Amino acid sequence: MDYGCGISCIDFSKDPKDLIEGSEGWKKLCIQVREACANYGGFRVVYDRVPDVLHEEMLKGLKELFDLPDEIKMKNSGSVHHGYLGKFEGQPLYESLGIHNAPILEQAQDFTDLLWPNGNPAFCQTLNSMSKMMQELEGLVRKMIFESLGVKHYYDSHIKDNDYLFRVMKYSAPFSDDWTLGLSPHTDQDLITILYEDRQGLEILSKEGQWLQVVQQPKTFVVMVGKTLMAWSNGRMHAPKHRVMVKGEKDRYSYGLFVCLKEGVIVETPTELVDKDHPLLFRPFNYRDYIQYLRANFYLDSALDTFAGTGGRAV
Repeated sequence: MDYGCGISCIDFSKDPKDLIEGSEGWKKLCIQVREACANYGGFRVVYDRVPDVLHEEMLKGLKELFDLPDEIKMKNSGSVHHGYLGKFEGQPLYESLGIHNAPILEQAQDFTDLLWPNGNPAFCQTLNSMSKMMQELEGLVRKMIFESLGVKHYYDSHIKDNDYLFRVMKYSAPFSDDWTLGLSPHTDQDLITILYEDRQGLEILSKEGQWLQVVQQPKTFVVMVGKTLMAWSNGRMHAPKHRVMVKGEKDRYSYGLFVCLKEGVIVETPTELVDKDHPLLFRPFNYRDYIQYLRANFYLDSALDTFAGTGGRAV
């Protein structure tokens, strides 16, 4: 496919007053965030509240982590897509580990104690600090989305229903000057994903069928809408398909916060987002039941439509 222009970049660091709810800057950011999520399914965000040294410590820790023997990394087991993943047929360059609710210090410690005989207090603290800061960024983004949709009164109850999965990822160098597939095209199934990458390679598929290269810049995260938020918003937010391409002689590292839902939570579109111009696209559904269905139908692009669709079409 042809490559198109990159996705929007929104600056959350231009003026601290912009992040104060109700300010003129806040209102402008709400509009920019909504438009980016509706049109592209995400955006790049400049966010300087995360210190550079913390990114440096994360990347240093990831290199040490992925250098551990495979049998050690495989101790990070659990439900599908929540533990160790890697070296699949068709994408042998990709490896990943997952930490459930890493913003809770005890959960981060359980992860490092599992993989290192004497634990790894420094990396544990780094994981916990980074995931908490990414959680704060996600909270800002979601609050802006809700406000721009006119449903900000749902925000507090929505946040209480969340689980968080923090994934760390490595893409081994292909030792080729040609772009090589690192991670196959897919759509995230969560609410929102916050991603940081140490080098370029992420691409998002536009609604027009063009792969958009996501430019990597310092102090910049990537925000992507997941299918669950797309369903909850009645299709107003777009959940994009994306992939990772790699080239060259250097390994690529990234880390992401995936916002999921707790056991038993029902995804139900607010009545305020349903009208004659926006008919209901999805019936209320149990999030965990849907994830179980998806695991049994992993290669079905239309899994959510089949599971809970009303017959309408999401934009």
